[in-house]
Amino acid sequence: MDTHTAETPSDAWEARVLASRRRGGALRAWRVVGKAAGVSVLLLFTLFPVYFMLMSAFSDSTTSGTGALLPTSFTLDNFTYVMTEGNFGTYLRNSLTVAAITVAFACVLSMLAAVAVARFRFRFRTAVLVMILIVQMVPLEALVIPLFIQVRDLQMLNTVIGLSIVYVALSLPLAVWMMRGFVAAVPKEVEEAAYIDGATWPQMFWKVLFPLVAPGLVATAIFSFIVAWNEFVLAFTFMTQSSNYTVAVGLRQFFGQYANDWGHVMAASTIITIPVMVFFVLVQRWMVSGLVQGAVKG
Repeated sequence: MDTHTAETPSDAWEARVLASRRRGGALRAWRVVGKAAGVSVLLLFTLFPVYFMLMSAFSDSTTSGTGALLPTSFTLDNFTYVMTEGNFGTYLRNSLTVAAITVAFACVLSMLAAVAVARFRFRFRTAVLVMILIVQMVPLEALVIPLFIQVRDLQMLNTVIGLSIVYVALSLPLAVWMMRGFVAAVPKEVEEAAYIDGATWPQMFWKVLFPLVAPGLVATAIFSFIVAWNEFVLAFTFMTQSSNYTVAVGLRQFFGQYANDWGHVMAASTIITIPVMVFFVLVQRWMVSGLVQGAVKG
């Protein structure tokens, strides 16, 4: 008599289900491993330059610039030299002043212009929008000489105000387009309801419209800050006195004709990064929502 029990169809089905689950679990595990490996490689490529900058900035002259991946000593001499002998404190003050003026005026002017083109109907309205976009497409190199002549005629060369005005003009085209999307996304019924409740135009603007487009202002502020903080060509052209240099131009003094002082370069680069990090920490909770809403609405 056969003592083995015959396999029923239900047993075979359960076995196939279990095998399928095991294969699915193994596949999910490999996917997790693959994603983790991809993220690790991406982080390595992203963070390695930052690590190398910090390592070189805090290393002595015998280690910085040699390509060593591990520091042999820890020192603050590079930062001390940059801030004292390199006069980088003055460059930071100039850049912060230029960036603050640029961000403030770019946000205010782009907000007013966006309201005008999004809410009011006037002649040549479409032409104005097209011209704004065309101006943004012009290469910066083609604008250096005309802008230099205008700033010179206004007697604003070697002045923070003159450079700030130029940066505001460079930021406005894209800033107006960004803000126009946010303003157009606000339903007109909201404004009409405010009018019915007795609100005046200034009250409607500041208490109704302004809070709704605040994420767009944050996105505009980020863009304007980046333009003012990182720009080099115009700052190098308009500022011929070292006392008026911005950080982008001041960093150039550590590059020589035959040799570069990499320890001082990396220390200055680290100092330049700190205000950017602080600014992004302050606005990061509005940054993502602002950029996404401005991209999909309008």
